[in-house]
Amino acid sequence: MTDTLTACDDVSLVCAIANGEHQAFEALVKQHGGQMMAVARRLLRSEEDVNDAMQEALVCVFKNARQFQHQSRLSTWLHRIVVNACLMKLRTQRRRHAPIEEMLPTFDETGHRISPGNSWGDGPLERASSTELRSHVRESIDRLPETHRTVLLLRDIEELDTAETARLLEFSEACVKTRLHRARQALRTLLAPTFESEVMA
Repeated sequence: MTDTLTACDDVSLVCAIANGEHQAFEALVKQHGGQMMAVARRLLRSEEDVNDAMQEALVCVFKNARQFQHQSRLSTWLHRIVVNACLMKLRTQRRRHAPIEEMLPTFDETGHRISPGNSWGDGPLERASSTELRSHVRESIDRLPETHRTVLLLRDIEELDTAETARLLEFSEACVKTRLHRARQALRTLLAPTFESEVMA
């Protein structure tokens, strides 16, 4: 019953926005703006970029309210819009990063990993919810080359499927899978010193 009521409320809200009712738009921002902002902060690095993307996303919502497909959840539609706004922002930026190859694990001639390190176990991963570790994980993700970083964020953080990620980034699904695998490997390499020290502690 609650989901049905929410869906009805969402339809009414978007219809009111489509009809130019500014109070309805303000209500949408109040209800969903925080969640949209959180998505933008996960995908973008600076608060200035976050604010720019949010502004673009909200303008898009206002202009395209009539295109809202009522069979989907409003939160899903808004999520898609803010992700698109963030990706547009990222496309306008060119940042220099170390090649992904420098972050990947290395293997010897027999195919065994060189310096595999200690097993992380479950303990450090469970403690990754701490503010300090979350910050370190975010910093490590931000060290990845942009295309790999974006794929990782869309798949593992925003939980989009491979097909949707490929569509948004205009990559093939095979490319998304390859870059995600390499991004995960690189991230593990970057995080290894921290988590291995947790194991030894």
